Amino acid sequence: MEVFNTFFIAPFADMIDSPIFLLEVVIGGILAGIMYSLVALGFVLIYKASGVFNFAQGAMVLFAALTLVGLMEHSVPLVLAILVTLAVMIGCAYLIERWLLRPLVNQAQIILFMATIGLNFVFEGGGQIVWGSNVKKLDVGIPEKSFEVGGVLLNTFDLTAALVAAVLVGFLAIFFQKTTVGRALRAVADDHQAALAVGIPLKTIWVIVWSVAGFVALVAGIMWGGKAGVSFSLALIALKALPVLILGGFESVPGAIIGGLLIGIFEKVSEVYWGPAFGGAIEGWFAYMAALVFLMFRPQGLFGEKIIERV
Repeated sequence: MEVFNTFFIAPFADMIDSPIFLLEVVIGGILAGIMYSLVALGFVLIYKASGVFNFAQGAMVLFAALTLVGLMEHSVPLVLAILVTLAVMIGCAYLIERWLLRPLVNQAQIILFMATIGLNFVFEGGGQIVWGSNVKKLDVGIPEKSFEVGGVLLNTFDLTAALVAAVLVGFLAIFFQKTTVGRALRAVADDHQAALAVGIPLKTIWVIVWSVAGFVALVAGIMWGGKAGVSFSLALIALKALPVLILGGFESVPGAIIGGLLIGIFEKVSEVYWGPAFGGAIEGWFAYMAALVFLMFRPQGLFGEKIIERV
C-alpha cells in the first residue's frame, strides 16, 4: 500500500495542493520542449528531403556553436560571427550535396544513413581540429535573470530562447507547408527519379534543405551553448530529439513541435513529482520510456502516416 501511495497517490495529491507550483513546472517543461522541437526540426527537414535519418544533426549543432564561439574569441562581433557561421554552414551544405549526396542518389536508405554517421565524425573531428576540445563559454548577451509573474518563477534566458525557437519553428512550418520549395521537398522525399523527371532540381533542393538544417543547428547551438556552455557533450542534445520524433513523427513539422512540448512537460513533471521515488536521474530516461510505450500503440507517431507495404 505504501508503494502504491508513493507512486500513484502522493504525486497527484501534491499537484492538487500546489497548483501554482504545478503551473511553474509545466511552463518550464514547455520552454524546454520548444528547444527540443528546434533540435528535432533539423532531423525532420533532412528526413523529408532524403528519407534518411541524419545521424550528424547533433554534431552540426556542436560544429555551429564551436565556430561561433571560436570567432567571438578572436574578437569578431556577435552579429558578424553569426553571419560568418551561417555562411560556413551553407558552405558545408553545398559540400555535402556535392561530395556525399550526389553520388548516392537512389541508393538504399541504409547507405545514406551510414554516410551521415561518417559525416558525424567529420563535423566532430573538424570542430576539434579547428577550435579545440576545451569547454567554452558562449555569451550571447541575454541575461540570466529570474522574475515572478503571478507567483510563477520565470527565467529571462529561457523565455528568450523559447521565443526565438518558437518564431523559427513557426516560420519553418509555414515555409515547408505553403511554399513551392516545401512542396518540391516532399516530392523529392517520395521519389528522387520522379522528382527529377518533372523538372525539380534535386541538387538545389538538397543544398537548400541542408542549409536550412545548418541554420537550425546554428540557432540550437546558440541557445543550448549559451545556457550550458559549448562542449562536445552538446552533440548529445540530438539524443533528446529521438523521443520527440517518435511521438510526433519523422516527417511532420507540426509533429516535431507537439512532440517537443509533450516531452518537455513529461520530463519536468516526472522529475519534480516522481523524482523523489525513482531518483534524480528520472529526467534522463523518462522520455525514452514514454516513447517506448508510445511505439507499442502508434509507431508512426501522432502526425505520421501509416505505411502498409506488400511483400
